[in-house]
Amino acid sequence: MIKLLLTLAALSLLPLSAAAQSSRSWNFRVALNDEPIGTQRFTLTPQGDQRELRSEASFDVKVLFINAYRYRHEATERWQGDCLRSIASRTDDDGKLISVKSQREGDKLQVTATKASETLEGCVMTFAYWNPAILRQTKLLNPQTGEYEKVSFALVGEESIEVRGQATKAKRYRLSGPERPIDLWYGADGDWLALQSTVAGGRRLTYKLE
Repeated sequence: MIKLLLTLAALSLLPLSAAAQSSRSWNFRVALNDEPIGTQRFTLTPQGDQRELRSEASFDVKVLFINAYRYRHEATERWQGDCLRSIASRTDDDGKLISVKSQREGDKLQVTATKASETLEGCVMTFAYWNPAILRQTKLLNPQTGEYEKVSFALVGEESIEVRGQATKAKRYRLSGPERPIDLWYGADGDWLALQSTVAGGRRLTYKLE
C-alpha cells in the first residue's frame, strides 16, 4: 500500500543552493484519511562537495485498535550536485524485507536490489522531492525497490495550503508514472511543502510538515 510513496526516501526540503550551506532536518506527519499513522524524518548534511541524505519512516495502520499494517524504512543517499553517487536502503514492508544498494563507478551506477541488479548510465536521480530538478526528469530510481521508473510531471496550478499552521502560496505538480499519481506542493523559493496521493482502497495518504 505504501510502497509507491516510500520512493520518498531521498528527501530534504531545500533547493540545491540552500541545501549545500548547512545541515537541516525536517519531520513529516503522515496520515491516512486524516488519521495519523506515523512520521518520516529527513536529514541533509553537507560533506565536502557532496551531500548525505538520511531518511527514516515508521508507519502503523490500525483497524479496531489492532495493528493491521506495519512499515519501517531507512535509507542513506550520497549526492554530488543533482546526481546520485550511492544509496543503501532497508525496508520492512509488513514483514517483507527489501534492500537496495548502489555505487557509482565513472558514468555508471550499479544498482543491486533484493531480487535483481541493473547498471544505469549518466546522471541518475531518485524520487528526490526535495530537489525541484526532479520536475525535469523522465525516469527516477525507486530507492525502496531498485526499479528505474518512467515518470512525467505536470503543473496543476497555484493555490494556498496550510504549512505549520500558516497559509502558504504554493505550486501544485502531479507526478504520473508510478502505480498511482502523486501530488506535490512547492513554495515560491522551491521548497517542497507537502505530498498527497491515493493508495489502496481509495484512501488518501498525506505528508504534512510538523
